Amino acid sequence: MAIAGFQQKLQSFAGKISSNKYLKAVSDGLMSALPALIIGAFSTLLSGMAIEPYQNFITSTGLKPLLELPSQYTIDMIALYAVFFIAYRLATSFDKDGAPAGLIALMSFFILTPTGILDEAAVLPFQFLGAQGLFVAIIVGIISARLYVLIVDKGITIKMPDGVPPTVAKTFVGLVPAIIIVALFTIVSFLFRSTDFGSMHELVYSFIQTPLQNLGGGFWSLVVMILVIHILWLLGIHGMLVVLPIYLTIWMPLGVENLDALAAGEELPNIVNTGFAQLFFMLGGSGATLGLAIIMSFMAKSKRYKTLGKLSLPGSIFGINEPLIFGLPIVLNPYLAIPFVVAPLVASIIPYFMMSTGMITKLAGAHLPLGTPAFFNAIVQGGFSILILQIAMVILTGLIYYPFFRVIDKQAASEEESAE
Repeated sequence: MAIAGFQQKLQSFAGKISSNKYLKAVSDGLMSALPALIIGAFSTLLSGMAIEPYQNFITSTGLKPLLELPSQYTIDMIALYAVFFIAYRLATSFDKDGAPAGLIALMSFFILTPTGILDEAAVLPFQFLGAQGLFVAIIVGIISARLYVLIVDKGITIKMPDGVPPTVAKTFVGLVPAIIIVALFTIVSFLFRSTDFGSMHELVYSFIQTPLQNLGGGFWSLVVMILVIHILWLLGIHGMLVVLPIYLTIWMPLGVENLDALAAGEELPNIVNTGFAQLFFMLGGSGATLGLAIIMSFMAKSKRYKTLGKLSLPGSIFGINEPLIFGLPIVLNPYLAIPFVVAPLVASIIPYFMMSTGMITKLAGAHLPLGTPAFFNAIVQGGFSILILQIAMVILTGLIYYPFFRVIDKQAASEEESAE
């Protein structure tokens, strides 16, 4: 009873986190910007592949600048897409039109972004439009959208008479909130320009974004993230959904920084990013269960688990392992609890130390969509060496699962023999 009560309280707490409108707006907004990241990632990878004959070819033919172009307007401007979609998602969660909220947030973000002078012309540098501006984009998106909802709820809008086309009416509904919110952010921008920081971007990047990324990109943060995700799963709570806002907010910019460094021909700065998660501790889904699915498919003695393994294996290759988590089941299963936590830890710790010691290259950092198959994602992130490492982790995690799975497989085979 005590365990059941604890589980219920934990599920309630996790449910509140995953359903929180502000955290959900951040994660949904960043996910909405994913197409831009994917296009930019492939642009960076195609233009930066470290194959000398290939580089000589694209440079001599003039293709390199063209291959780099999509990256400049996607990854290097990801904060612009993020601020729009975060505000859009938050406004729609309050049953308001998301488009005006997104536009207001975008205008506010531009107002806070410092400009420069080049050849006597005002320019807008890319510096804070990409990864460095992502945290300001999150802050502006949430605050501007919430203000928009508050102003509309108070009725401080221009109400058009009946008979006016809906599109025109919606435009005027957003006009007064836009004036108020943009004016407020103009004041904020002026105040920051009067300080030594010069802009809100400099303050947030120096005192919030950089420390959080340094903390979130470290070894122990990786371990804690893995433990939280998988312990929650064992209790019947979708651990990845609970930590998704933190996962995307901190680890996605780390991947973008790697892509920027790759495009510039510099050393990749970060080991941990969303790509690292997809390749290793999410190898086959939560619990790094691809190895388990292979063992079940080809080594299970019981018909029950052999059939389940064959049904689960195709999905596991694409990172979808709910049939295993709920079909074995792994949730609340004392036999599989240990390997479900240990396997993803081992599959992450070994690559982490190999990359930190320079034994193997760091990942490019591309945030690939859910469903990108194993092995293909390794080639995209780092080529042949990463592919070999991923295959080794599949084998190793399979060996970790095997003795625990063998126990329940024997029980199932015995039950099937008795039934026959």
